Amino acid sequence: MTLVQLKYAIAVAGEHSLNEATKKLYLSQPSLSSAIRTLEREIGFAIFLRSKNGITLTPEGAEFIGYAKSVVEQYDILDAKYISGVNLKKKFSVSMQHYTFAVNAFVELVKQYGMDEYEFEVQETKTHEVIDNVKNHHSKIGILYLNDYNRGVLTKLFIDAGLQFTPLLECGIYVYLWRGHPLANQSEITMEQLEEYPCLGFSQGEHNSFYFAEEVLSTYPYKRFIRANDRATMLNLMIGLNGFTLYSGILCEELNGADYCAVKLHSEEKMTIGYLTRKDAILSPIAEKYLEEISKYKNQALQ
Repeated sequence: MTLVQLKYAIAVAGEHSLNEATKKLYLSQPSLSSAIRTLEREIGFAIFLRSKNGITLTPEGAEFIGYAKSVVEQYDILDAKYISGVNLKKKFSVSMQHYTFAVNAFVELVKQYGMDEYEFEVQETKTHEVIDNVKNHHSKIGILYLNDYNRGVLTKLFIDAGLQFTPLLECGIYVYLWRGHPLANQSEITMEQLEEYPCLGFSQGEHNSFYFAEEVLSTYPYKRFIRANDRATMLNLMIGLNGFTLYSGILCEELNGADYCAVKLHSEEKMTIGYLTRKDAILSPIAEKYLEEISKYKNQALQ
């Protein structure tokens, strides 16, 4: 297996097409096809599924391409530093469930490190994609939560994917709603009081199992429930329909403004927010700094 073969495989995976990859690599299609098949024989499994509709990655192939990107990235950094002298930017990427405080921590990180040396990427996305992104090296860190309900299922997924979960914050459960909501001035809210208002949850796409829900108490028999696929839509639904969601209670007015509030839910339920990494990964200084920024919310989470 050579570095050239890895670069060829990465190009095909990125273009989803041999034809497009050949244009990018300035190769003939027979040469590229031969190189990919030789690589697949060497590693003992198919990286790509080929059909009349194009090329897609196999599950094993997706993991392989993640490792390949990591290897090529490290090589490029070494080449830039010691051989070519090119000023190549390092990369830092994070995937997360929809947590404003995690985005805010990312903002602070970018401010501290600047964008001259680093290329940054942040994805607010579905639970399953957070796991896949870390598994396949698309993200260095994944931010999500565990509780008594989902812990067993998700922990098994982490183990199968070669990942480990490290706790950061333990939080009580709060009702997140807009300040004009009839219950916004309560000191505590019960589930019975919320019954006539729509509960808002983030859509998990093909993985809409309760175990992948971003909201705690996902199995509660809500009378009214609406799914949204982004945070801006959810905030609009809170105002337009007096909707609510259940979350950690950590407010970030810097990003969401002062029009929303958190009220303690009458419940003993707890959620543990933590980070996912690959078991074989060593955290870089910038990754450790990002986690340090998130940990600053610890006192607020315990209130």
